Amino acid sequence: MSFNPNATEWKPSASAASWTPGGGFSTPAPAPAPAPAPAPAPAPAPAPEPASSEIDESDPLWQAVLKICEGNRDKAMKMLSDPDSLSENPEVMAIINSSGGDDGTWEQNLADEVKEKATVSEEKAPAPVAAAAPKAPEPKKEVVETVEDVVEGDPREHINLVFIGHVDAGKSTLSGNILYLTDNVDKRTIEKYEREAKERNRESWFLAFIMDTNEEERAKGKTVEVGRAHFESEVKRYTILDAPGHKNYVPNMIMGACQADIGVLVISARKGEFETGFDRGGQTREHAMLAKTLGVSYLVVVINKMDDPTVQWDKKRFDECVTKLRPFLKGCGFTIKREVKFIPISGLSGANVKDEVDPKLCPWWRKCLAKKENNTDEPTLLSLLDSLNMKDRNADAPLRIPVLDRYTDRGTIAMGKVESGTVRPGMKITLMPTRNQYKVDAVWANEKPVVSARPGENVLVKLNGCGTEDVLRGFVICSQPACRAVDKLIVHLALMDMPDNTRIFTAGFACMFHAHTCEEECTVTKIFETTDRKGNVNKSAQFATVGMRVVCMLSLNRTVPVETFSDFAFLGRFTLRTEGKTIGIGKVHKLPPKKE
Repeated sequence: MSFNPNATEWKPSASAASWTPGGGFSTPAPAPAPAPAPAPAPAPAPAPEPASSEIDESDPLWQAVLKICEGNRDKAMKMLSDPDSLSENPEVMAIINSSGGDDGTWEQNLADEVKEKATVSEEKAPAPVAAAAPKAPEPKKEVVETVEDVVEGDPREHINLVFIGHVDAGKSTLSGNILYLTDNVDKRTIEKYEREAKERNRESWFLAFIMDTNEEERAKGKTVEVGRAHFESEVKRYTILDAPGHKNYVPNMIMGACQADIGVLVISARKGEFETGFDRGGQTREHAMLAKTLGVSYLVVVINKMDDPTVQWDKKRFDECVTKLRPFLKGCGFTIKREVKFIPISGLSGANVKDEVDPKLCPWWRKCLAKKENNTDEPTLLSLLDSLNMKDRNADAPLRIPVLDRYTDRGTIAMGKVESGTVRPGMKITLMPTRNQYKVDAVWANEKPVVSARPGENVLVKLNGCGTEDVLRGFVICSQPACRAVDKLIVHLALMDMPDNTRIFTAGFACMFHAHTCEEECTVTKIFETTDRKGNVNKSAQFATVGMRVVCMLSLNRTVPVETFSDFAFLGRFTLRTEGKTIGIGKVHKLPPKKE
């Protein structure tokens, strides 16, 4: 800034008009004078200093709060007057708990601490402290009461249904029609699928498109991944697991069936299709065998496609299928009268699915129901499912959740089915076989947040502090006492088949070990004894052949979480597979002794 050197001294003009309020004369020089008036406003700012200066600076609670507030003493004083904000900081809670309070009385100790610290500033700032101190415990109590009063999920029992059977038996079509008949798919969507199926010249596939959402599955008409869907009745809730029927996808089918409570074995009554599926090499046999091994409580055998032109609801064809299936299912370990039900249906038209078939089309069905010829007196598939009672679900047993999958969504979330016990947010769990311990942050049942989940529920469990690499498929979420994790086990095994190039089962035989959701490579270490079909026991056997029962030791490449069949049946069943074949099913008999 520079001044004009030629400027003369300023003198007031004689001709200047006198100033009047509101007039045109505007000399704003005096106007800034009032500006300093607000200056006294910041004066109260130093007020907290004397108050806070009277606090004992060596007190660990004050030091912790001051550290959390990054040295801001005003913020620290406010935090001391609010117990809720204090309880959110683990450092503060650790100091309060270590000062002599136990877990049950921490709220009282916290209130005493706050009252002691807050009295210092009562004279300087009575309003905020007086208002916050008495009201602080009230919202805390209300939150606790609300959590306790929440209903523990839907009171209706939850059932997992797995649809199994040979390729093209009609599993996906039946699953889709059940969803349509129970109003879980709207008519507009069905019309869209009808158009898509017609464009592919596969008009009867439109209901299967409800479950087969993958483009590859729709193009080939083959299910690859296990499809999931939900529907409800008045008394139960169901999750459909639509398993692939092709032999190339049996490992996927095992992953679905291991969660199932009830197996629905879909049989095609069409001439030629039943024989293809049931003969050697067909998937009907393998799926029925795996269903029993993987722990389904009931097997509902639905004879599908009864409306086909080659069948036309013929009782002779129905009886032929049932007669051939009974001895085979008995050999798989099913108790026919109690665990197996037979029912004729049409998955495409929906006859005998939700509504009973027209007596004009099938006059013999009601007579069969009256006599209970097929182990049921329920006329339709859905009414039959509602009538089945699930047993061995113990909500008070130790928690066991085999992990099916995991993903990241603002934390690691593990997916699985509660096999025993009850899982709740806040509880501590042990992850086997790594033995790492985590806290459960949240629980969802069928994607809805719940305060607890009972046995049979499909759950998502959010684990605090757990990374995706820390939990893998095949791990088991446990409460104490945790399950065992071993790499050697003694088993009872039934040999069902053998690979084409290896006809005998002996020490050194290698295959894949499937138990609950885990799979691991294993080797036969030693054969202890064999029993042939006639019941002859050989305690010095060196090998076994198809049809024999074997007691042997298996050695696993890595430790696997399992239990003996007598302690936890769902963790004690296993299957041996190799070269695309299921060669044996069995149960864990004995585990190595625990290491001290």
